[in-house]
Amino acid sequence: MLKTLRKLFDPQERQLKKYFALADRIEAMEPDMEKLSDKELRAKTDEFRNRLADGEDLDALLPEAFAVVREASKRVLGMRHFRVQLVGGMVLHEGDIAEMRTGEGKTLVSTLPAYLNALPGKGVHVVTVNDYLAKRDREWMGQIFEFLGLTVGLNLPMMSSEEKRAAYQADITYGTNNEFGFDYLRDNMVLYPEQLVQRELNYAIIDEVDSILIDEARTPLIISGQANKATDLYYVADRIVRRLRKDEDFTVDIKTKQVTLTEEGVRKVESFLGIDNLYDMKHLTLNHHVQQALKAHVLMKRDQDYVVNEDGVVIVDEFTGRLMYGRRYSDGLHQAIEAKEGLQVQRESMTLATITLQNYFRMYKKLAGMTGTAKTEEEEFRKIYNMDVYQIPTNKPTIRVDMTDLLYKTEEAKFNAVVEEIIRRHKKGQPILVGTTSIEKSEHLSGMLKRHGIPHEVLNAKHHEREAEIIARAGQRGAVTIATNMAGRGTDIMLGEGVAELGGLHVIGTERHESRRIDNQLRGRSGRQGDPGSSQFYLSLEDELMRRFGGENLYNMLEKLGLPDDQPIEGKMFTKAVANAQRKVEANNFDARRWVLQYDDVLNQQREIIYKQRREVLFADDLKDVVLGMAKAEIERVVGLHTSDELEEEWNLSAIEDYVQHNLLPEGRVTEDDLDELEPEEMISLIMEETEKYYDERLAEIGRERMNEFAKMVILRAVDRKWMDHIDAMEQLRQGIHLRAYGQDNPLRAYQFEGYAMFEAMVQEIQEEIVKYVMKSVIVEEEEIEREEVAVNVTAVSGGETSEEPPRKEPVRKGEKVGRNDPCPCGSGKKYKNCCLKTEKAAQPAR
Repeated sequence: MLKTLRKLFDPQERQLKKYFALADRIEAMEPDMEKLSDKELRAKTDEFRNRLADGEDLDALLPEAFAVVREASKRVLGMRHFRVQLVGGMVLHEGDIAEMRTGEGKTLVSTLPAYLNALPGKGVHVVTVNDYLAKRDREWMGQIFEFLGLTVGLNLPMMSSEEKRAAYQADITYGTNNEFGFDYLRDNMVLYPEQLVQRELNYAIIDEVDSILIDEARTPLIISGQANKATDLYYVADRIVRRLRKDEDFTVDIKTKQVTLTEEGVRKVESFLGIDNLYDMKHLTLNHHVQQALKAHVLMKRDQDYVVNEDGVVIVDEFTGRLMYGRRYSDGLHQAIEAKEGLQVQRESMTLATITLQNYFRMYKKLAGMTGTAKTEEEEFRKIYNMDVYQIPTNKPTIRVDMTDLLYKTEEAKFNAVVEEIIRRHKKGQPILVGTTSIEKSEHLSGMLKRHGIPHEVLNAKHHEREAEIIARAGQRGAVTIATNMAGRGTDIMLGEGVAELGGLHVIGTERHESRRIDNQLRGRSGRQGDPGSSQFYLSLEDELMRRFGGENLYNMLEKLGLPDDQPIEGKMFTKAVANAQRKVEANNFDARRWVLQYDDVLNQQREIIYKQRREVLFADDLKDVVLGMAKAEIERVVGLHTSDELEEEWNLSAIEDYVQHNLLPEGRVTEDDLDELEPEEMISLIMEETEKYYDERLAEIGRERMNEFAKMVILRAVDRKWMDHIDAMEQLRQGIHLRAYGQDNPLRAYQFEGYAMFEAMVQEIQEEIVKYVMKSVIVEEEEIEREEVAVNVTAVSGGETSEEPPRKEPVRKGEKVGRNDPCPCGSGKKYKNCCLKTEKAAQPAR
């Protein structure tokens, strides 16, 4: 009864009814569309564009446009959109999220709104999670668009600027979320308009929207260059940490995933380094390196969080299990792992430009998404992206059987039970997909199956090249496939001949993920399009989720009951407890993402201002007003500063003259005598008048075009350099701002206030530098202003890069021996043993 009432009053249910009524209209057009020749069907594109030019809107065109795409798909691909797929297309056109089960044809659904929204000619981006899917979908679905006369582009990482520009000029462009974001950042670093590749961000359809906008939301895209930071301290810290013992020297909190030095641990580290206080401000860098080395050894697990191959340390995505080539952990953690693994430590990088995926995708005029699992995160999608989640019914009823979870006391007992179940089902030929949470566990299970002689395939980050091939065969008779969380997202598992009679694909989960969505994704690999199938999760009290949420109490209770290890617990109460634990983690993760977004919004507002003004300069034909506007602001600031005293006798007119001569005008154009007896407003007018005259003289001397080119280069270089420094300064502020809470300050408010003050100071520095260089630089006539390409190393990291450390003080070396108690030759006034001798010791390898 309650369910029926909820449906009656649910606005989404009412909206879906309207969509289905519209789908009926589209279906009624099918006979007329079938009568059209290929040429007549293709001509519909021009007809729609003419109707748009005459004032008709996209909503009015939708039924006929969808009918045209469906007919084109039938002719080109032999695939006809189902009624529920038409409804999914409408949800995407409205800028919402279509939740459609695995196997319901989301890729085909996207062709409907992509075609309709490409008609105005402003560009449509279809965003996928990896290059393979982007290429596949462009080649596959692109045939429909090209048949209808639209152009289709593909945006891949290694393409040249010319290739990317051509891809973005297409009506519909396929690519990955990271590449679209990086191109946006690169476009805001170019020095000439013709170097831009992207058009205005118009409409995007995101496939696997939960993965991109939820799982990767806190991962900023960062364009970075190498910083000149020493790498020797990573090795020193690594050697020290190897000597520390768990519980005695450091403690680990598995709930918060934090590792902390004990008092004994601090004492040992101080002894190894030869320092008095590890937490002294002067030892901040040493402390930081030790903490990162601890994290690398204790929290970061090889073949779970990262792998080591010919490319060095490569991060494993915790949500998909994929290798994240080109990405590096921030804040020196990646370097600490390199030291731990005995590899050459790469230099840290400095941030040149950065943006989170949350803020990048919120810049599109219209954003839509599709996935098999989004309803559990509906609140987050609505609050952050203003997108509703619509659950689209399946084309055929789902008949998959989801069995109750089985809980074992130990991980060993759990895996033994999993292997027994695989052997039992494999004997009758039923295909099995086993989901694991890490590479390490997938390979452990693989080893157990090998010992029992069970042929199988392993799909994890180490074998991702054969992903499509492995997944395509996972539904064949007798197939056993072990997969990490990636589980071939975006690729259907088709059942082989005779498999349906055996019960279809059986999915086994070996551990509950902290997000219900990931579990649902694994289950959703089975039972597509009305196929039979089944799923079951096997858990143990030693699993991370269980340990974090009361597993110890349950373990002690089972010990008292004397339950054998191989006897599973099964029951609704236990399943409910797991679901509640997952909800808690999801809520915590949502709060963390929202908190991060609130902080990032401060920098994002500043980024929008800088990038908007930068683009205006990039396209400006005459920068005279811009330069003079900055000059006026600087003149007002300087005059105001030196005439603030109520007594005119206290005004510092000589300082104003000095500023004008050093930053604006040739010597003698405005003197202290000229300013005497004038009011501040009159001084500003006089200096501005002379400044404008001098600018015009330079224009006549150098030439308008050449002067404009020079001013543009000065402005862009100044903005870029100061903005890079500001990003690092903001990151440094952000890392320490939480400490304000101890002083009863709101950290976010403090960050907003101080971030604004820092931004204002940066703008002033930019203006001052630009005015000085444009007005006072000498330009040699014969020289050509060379165009420089900004060489950058593009990486995405988990978290922002920290600001640069000050250069490490080098110990002074003298030819003659310096006594420990002698004055230090560096001139600090301290004894040698308390100054440079300490630095030398800290830089030496620990023995």
